[in-house]
Amino acid sequence: MTDIRNNLGSEYLKDFGLDGSFGTVQLKSYDGKPSDYAEISRTVNALLDNSPVQPFIGSNSWIIGSQKTKNGKVIFANDPHIAFAQPCTWFEAHIATPNYEIYGYYLAGTPFPLLGHNRDYAYGLTMFENDDIDLFQEENNPENPNLYKYKNEFKNYTVRKKTIKVKDSSDIVLNIKESIHGPIMNDVMNTISSEKPIAMSWIYTQEKNQILDAVYHLSHSKNVDDFRKSIELVHAPGLNIMYGDAKNNISWTASGKLYKLDKSINPNFILNGSNGIDDQKEFLPFAKNPSALNPSWNYLYSANNQTEAIDGYLYPGYYLPKDRAERIDNLLSPKNNWTKTDVEKMIVDNTSSRSSFVVSTILPQINLKDKSKNFETACTILSKWDGSNNENDIAPTIYNKFIYHYLKNTFEDELGKKDFEALLATHIVKQIIEPQIANENSIWWDDISTKDKKENRATILTKSLEEAIVSLENQLGKDLNSWTWNKVHKLEHVHPIGQVKLLKPFFNVGKFDIAGSNEVINNLAFIYTDNQEHLVKAGPSTRRIIDFSDVENSVSILPTGNSGNPMSKHYNDQAEMYNKGQFRKMKMNKKEILETSTKLVFKPKK
Repeated sequence: MTDIRNNLGSEYLKDFGLDGSFGTVQLKSYDGKPSDYAEISRTVNALLDNSPVQPFIGSNSWIIGSQKTKNGKVIFANDPHIAFAQPCTWFEAHIATPNYEIYGYYLAGTPFPLLGHNRDYAYGLTMFENDDIDLFQEENNPENPNLYKYKNEFKNYTVRKKTIKVKDSSDIVLNIKESIHGPIMNDVMNTISSEKPIAMSWIYTQEKNQILDAVYHLSHSKNVDDFRKSIELVHAPGLNIMYGDAKNNISWTASGKLYKLDKSINPNFILNGSNGIDDQKEFLPFAKNPSALNPSWNYLYSANNQTEAIDGYLYPGYYLPKDRAERIDNLLSPKNNWTKTDVEKMIVDNTSSRSSFVVSTILPQINLKDKSKNFETACTILSKWDGSNNENDIAPTIYNKFIYHYLKNTFEDELGKKDFEALLATHIVKQIIEPQIANENSIWWDDISTKDKKENRATILTKSLEEAIVSLENQLGKDLNSWTWNKVHKLEHVHPIGQVKLLKPFFNVGKFDIAGSNEVINNLAFIYTDNQEHLVKAGPSTRRIIDFSDVENSVSILPTGNSGNPMSKHYNDQAEMYNKGQFRKMKMNKKEILETSTKLVFKPKK
């Protein structure tokens, strides 16, 4: 965003909602040579792509109050969206002692579950997506790079030494330079071409880390008030923490230490580290965090969407489009006899609430003159599309190929190939599709590489659909009826060792044909591409449904299996069920467990 602002100008930001039109004042460009700040984004994406620890990116959760369920008890649902990897993100375990019981989903190395339930209550989470990181461009003393400017005086950088022990190799030593804002990223990300240092300020590293204390209390709560109180311990990352219990309470609380910046500051950009204004924060009391307890409409949901304003302040963040939130709300609102079976169907819903609306904006702009039969048929299929993304649907194959070409023809001429690819990897690209297509006067429509003409919306959209049809014909053949979604939408769970070609069949799970898509409830997400396959990068890391009218028969599923050992039958024994939208029982009854499960007993040595 900073590159677009500095290199292209504020007019190009209007379709992103970052130009000040939403109540913030546009920052002025810095003097001097524009820097390639997008390298930061590209570097971070590369780090995440190569990391065996996969990032949390989204999630759905909803809690249906007792007044809206057939059996008069709360039903709780949660499916956190995380980049897929093998082994799975979660280890599922049921722990029972004489005075404590929890059925939970654990991250490696953590003794308490981030997702859990017992007979009294259930909890889960989604990402809040609030902006809790600020980047600052520091200004060095031109005569001494060990000094930086802050409020008209120069301060010394601090340097700390970090030694990383590497087995069977020499240590890696990092000298980390820090300003008052945080570590200088240039020193650890050598692709940043800016001559001026860029510091990262993150609430997570500036406050006492009490994550384990918080999760302990979440998994040992006595009641809804006790549960909500412990959320204040989580300063970062921002989470929507969802709760439902056997006493018919339902609750949502956003975690995170929230703050306001000066009204002249837009944190979507790299900020000025030297003026002493951009870094001034007004911290909000935890009581101001968005939350709800037993609302009159009798249900709660979270789909990484923007929350309502806090005292008139619309909290900045990297929120996802309204597609999933709108679909969840539209399904929950009218129905008052929900059952666990109904929720099982809903949590694997593949219908987009917005795609067909986007199509209704696109099609009137399309020029059908002198177009091929397949082009005309594709338009007809899209015009009748209800937004479903099932395996045998044809419309999503056409739509998603078109979306890539539309984005490419709209943005790549100004951004260049590398920065366009960086844009594709962000949440922002999902946000801008619908409003930008609807904006007939968007500055982005003109292709700046064609000097003798000025393109408009109709030109770009028609060209994009033509290119999409040709691409699909080359990829799938001339028979449009064979362009089903399952042929291009694929899921493979990749193990780090499975990246070695010879070991891939042994460690990786899949590749599978799969339903779902970007920003449907069954959010099996991919980066828009012209490649032959839309490879799913992230999706539900588990699907859990707890029905307090029958807790013993609550259900869940993992994407592959609960074992990280490729030799175990539990390495991938849930994959087919997961792909089909099926579930298995979360057993809590001791008698049933002993009768149906393999038992491993540890005996202390005498």
